[in-house]
Parts: sequence; C-alpha cells; structure tokens
Amino acid sequence: MAPRYKVTLTKEERSDLEAISTKGRRAARTVLYARALLLLDAGEYGSKWIVSQAAEALGTTPRSLELLKKRFVEKGLPAAIERKKRETPPQEIQFDGEFETKLLDLACSEAPEGRKRWTMRLLAEKMVELKMVSSVSPMTVCSTLKKMNLSLT
Repeated sequence: MAPRYKVTLTKEERSDLEAISTKGRRAARTVLYARALLLLDAGEYGSKWIVSQAAEALGTTPRSLELLKKRFVEKGLPAAIERKKRETPPQEIQFDGEFETKLLDLACSEAPEGRKRWTMRLLAEKMVELKMVSSVSPMTVCSTLKKMNLSLT
C-alpha cells in the first residue's frame, strides 16, 4: 500500500529540525517529532525511511508517525511538532468581573442588622438572596475578595 502522506522537507526545514533535535532544551515530544520528520523525509535530502522502521527506531507506533505526517502535510511544520493550544478553558468561567463588582459593592455596604461586619458566609447568602448569582460558596467569596486585596476587618 502506497503511503498516504509524503513528507518532503526543504533545506531550511531540515536545518531547523536538526537544530531542534540536537541543540537546546525542549519537550521530549518535540524532539521526537523532529527526529521522526527527519527520518521520514522523502525529499532529495532525506533518508527516506519506511514508517515501520522509523517507528521501531524511535520507540513509537507507526500510527502516531502517520498522524504526524498528516499534520505536517495539512498544517505545516510548527503545527506538526508543537502541541496544539487549547481553544477553550478547562472549566467554564462562572464568576467574571460583573460578579466581582457586585460582591465588592455588597462587601463595602453596611453590615446587616445585628451584625458588626460582613462575614464570608453572610456575603455568599446575601448574593444568592438578592439573585445576583444562583449559588456561590463562601470560599469563592473569600478567594475573590483576597484576589482583590480586600479585607473585611
């Protein structure tokens, strides 16, 4: 079966990959992918290794090298050797600047009747009571106030 993707490197790309694989400190995966692309180069300067031989020499699977070749051909050299940047944060941001503003306004207002000052638990309960947020823990209130350098004492 003929290879689906063919890696052909220019002289400049080869020198860049050789520098990545031999000089400086980099992530192990980056160095591995640079070495793999050098071995799999089917251009006039390449060593023209077969995927299975390169996989055995590098200690990886042929499938990972096929995917590497696909990324190189479709997206280019930087996308092939570097990790993809995450597009979305790991967790959705629940409390933004508007939440902080409302919390700050509430914390700077007069304490409830019968209380000398606001506590974290009182602030959290009052924000839910006033329907500023659906739910919030006292620890979230505490960390938000700490981040804003505000002390309730």
